[in-house]
Amino acid sequence: MLLFMTSFYMAHAQLTDLARLEYSFIPKSNSEDQYTRLRALLNYPIELKNDSYFIVGGEYNRILLNLEDEYDFETSGLNKIHIIDLNLAYTFKWNEKWRFGVKFNPRIASTLTHKLNSDDFFMNGGVFFINKRTAGEEIKKDSRLILGLTYNATTGLPFPLPFVSYYRKIDDNWSYTAGIPKSNLKYHFNPKNNLQVFTGLDGYLAHLQKPLVINEKEAEHISLSVAVSGLGYEYCFTKHLAAYLYTGYTVRLNNVIRSKNRDEIFKLDDINAFYLRSGLKFKI
Repeated sequence: MLLFMTSFYMAHAQLTDLARLEYSFIPKSNSEDQYTRLRALLNYPIELKNDSYFIVGGEYNRILLNLEDEYDFETSGLNKIHIIDLNLAYTFKWNEKWRFGVKFNPRIASTLTHKLNSDDFFMNGGVFFINKRTAGEEIKKDSRLILGLTYNATTGLPFPLPFVSYYRKIDDNWSYTAGIPKSNLKYHFNPKNNLQVFTGLDGYLAHLQKPLVINEKEAEHISLSVAVSGLGYEYCFTKHLAAYLYTGYTVRLNNVIRSKNRDEIFKLDDINAFYLRSGLKFKI
């Protein structure tokens, strides 16, 4: 279940971020193994007529699996995993209250140890309705509601999945976001500094170009799904540019090597561990 929910994390970032540089780290408990992810995202909005926009961009994730423990199979082909997304989106004002958006994300998710083949490609996308309300004479506090459906080829499910995110400013110091893939409660010390308690989902699925044979079974995919909870801090240089640091502990972790049909063959890790994520983002 967590595997398909991790796709919503990417969808949320692609909706609100114009640029992002990020570092993530999860050490394996009682082991020398560790997971590191380097992430870069860039989206460029092109303004069209009637308050509509076409957005083109890309995202690159480089995942480093430092597997130092002893395994009964060759692990060198698992050291580096590459996830490359092309972001294509279109959004326009549906009416006075709602904005509509649609996005397509062709993806390469692979170890890239050989030439690309059809198993390295995936197609993701979604449709979204966004209702953003700004405080004024009739509205007391800022709020934003996003409702949508997302499709992710890496889930193995042949139907769209719901996306929900609701943000509301409670007063000058407090705000919250509720939904999937991320929920938080923020305390704003001032316009530049805020501290939050958060829960969220993260993860990936990728194709192994060099299949592994484990217990006489052939493995062709690897996946990681994480549910994490902790504290986060953001420093806003401007209204749109911010640095952030999230730290916490996983409440569910599942790192698995899978078959061609994505059935579980070998579990690399399922023990909860420390979680760290930091970076810079330029957001809408």
